Amino acid sequence: MSTTKFTGVIPPVVVPDTDDRRLDVASFERSINRMIDAGVDGLFFLGSSGEVVFSTDGRRRQVIEEGIRIVDHRVPVFVGIIDTETERVIEHGRRAQELGADVLVATAPFYALGGMCEVEEHFRILHEELDLPIFAYDIPVCVHTKLPWKLLAKLGAEGVLAGVKDSSGDDVSFRYLVQENEKLGHPLTLLTGHEIVVDGAYLGGADGSVPGLANVDPDGYVRQWKAAQAGDWATVKAEQDRLNEISHIFDVTSGVQGYAGGVGAFKTALHLMGVFDSPQMPRPVKALEGENVEAIRKVLANNGLL
Repeated sequence: MSTTKFTGVIPPVVVPDTDDRRLDVASFERSINRMIDAGVDGLFFLGSSGEVVFSTDGRRRQVIEEGIRIVDHRVPVFVGIIDTETERVIEHGRRAQELGADVLVATAPFYALGGMCEVEEHFRILHEELDLPIFAYDIPVCVHTKLPWKLLAKLGAEGVLAGVKDSSGDDVSFRYLVQENEKLGHPLTLLTGHEIVVDGAYLGGADGSVPGLANVDPDGYVRQWKAAQAGDWATVKAEQDRLNEISHIFDVTSGVQGYAGGVGAFKTALHLMGVFDSPQMPRPVKALEGENVEAIRKVLANNGLL
């Protein structure tokens, strides 16, 4: 499948649980269909928002199988094959291929940390061993390695990588990567995961976005992408400003951090909106409660989402 199909809005899918922490298939289907109906261009399963690092092999398989069944070829399916080291990543990649993924997404190794020589070799091995397009996931806050833009451009030019999902928060590096990618003939599809400044990434030349907030408001991100394609930058900015008001679901809570405040806010919002039946989180993370739920409810109400 040509990488030209992997552009636009590709949300990282938040995965719902029942109160007893089983996959809530009905809520999963409701959320996926809601995003596809809004016009998203793909879906990314088992990313950070999809709780990949909390998931056992059995859970990963179930998420992929159910996700691919529900999507039913309507949009491309990205699958995260994220794990500590290369051999484990290859195992996940082979399983995702067998189950019908369109694109594989991998980070740098993140336990036995090495240097850039090892990181480069990691991606080269994945390219040799796996048969699908591979996107590098640049998320140093979680894996403690920043993928240098020069290395990413090099691996793109050589056909090792098909694209990059940039969640580094390093807008300077991403901008340099966009420019270098153009000089090389655009071998990489470049997607920003920096959902608060998607407008700036599009203006700089990004090929799309991977915004977790699109689980909550997919229509806004789709409208923004279409406006960018039309060169309507005033609308692109206006949509970003509106979406950023919704993003305050992340910062109106207190006493929580990390997954509890991030993915927990997504799940709470989706529960309040009737998309998820439960805001349950994976152990040991607790679902948001009390005043934190009410604070998120107020943000949603103020922005017309309830």
